[in-house]
Amino acid sequence: MRTRFIALILVCFLVSCQQKSQEVVQATKSIHRTENRPGKKLNVGFLAINGVYNSELMAPYDIFQHTIFHTDPGMETFIVSPTMDPIVTFEGITVTPHYSFKDAPDIDVLVVPSAEHNMGSDLEDENLINWVKLVGENAQYVMSLCDGAFILAQAGLLEGVKCTTFPTDIDKFKETFPQLNVYKDISFVHDGKAITSAGGAKSYDPALYLVEYLYGQQAAIGVGKGLVIDWNLQEIQSIYPN
Repeated sequence: MRTRFIALILVCFLVSCQQKSQEVVQATKSIHRTENRPGKKLNVGFLAINGVYNSELMAPYDIFQHTIFHTDPGMETFIVSPTMDPIVTFEGITVTPHYSFKDAPDIDVLVVPSAEHNMGSDLEDENLINWVKLVGENAQYVMSLCDGAFILAQAGLLEGVKCTTFPTDIDKFKETFPQLNVYKDISFVHDGKAITSAGGAKSYDPALYLVEYLYGQQAAIGVGKGLVIDWNLQEIQSIYPN
């Protein structure tokens, strides 16, 4: 009788451990939660100024624009610049904005790609910083790619949250904004409403992450496949809410 009792306890223990293990596996499959899902199409505004880098502008733009093919409602993407004058990227491509600062619609997700002077003269541009501050404070999410984090920080949008930027500019970022909690050796950080990232070829990562966070793993995988990206959040060095 005692042997049977011990065996029964052992079986129950093993079943319990297996269930817990399955729960852990299930929890790592996707960071999407029902409450994350937007009830409307999100307006995603991309800040583009002269000297913006192609990869940081177009990688997340591609990802967010492609959500319309994988979820409903998806995202409405558009480019916003200080004026309606065409801007020229660092690599020499001319881009015509959809809106100026004065006539841009409400923005739910503000994306700030890196630009050539984000660590210098752009930080002294009051018109630019004030617009980012106003729009960012009212947005549901703000995202920076590479040195776009300097702009978010100057606008006061990274206070009290974990953040990151382009790998070789980490020390400059810490020096410029010593009060910030800066991480290195990762692709992106999501803390609060802010998503900051390393940029470059990794600019796809934070965008696909936000798609998964909002719309679910299958939507993110689908968007990734459309761009020949094998998306797996668990393989990305990143920090985000559990």
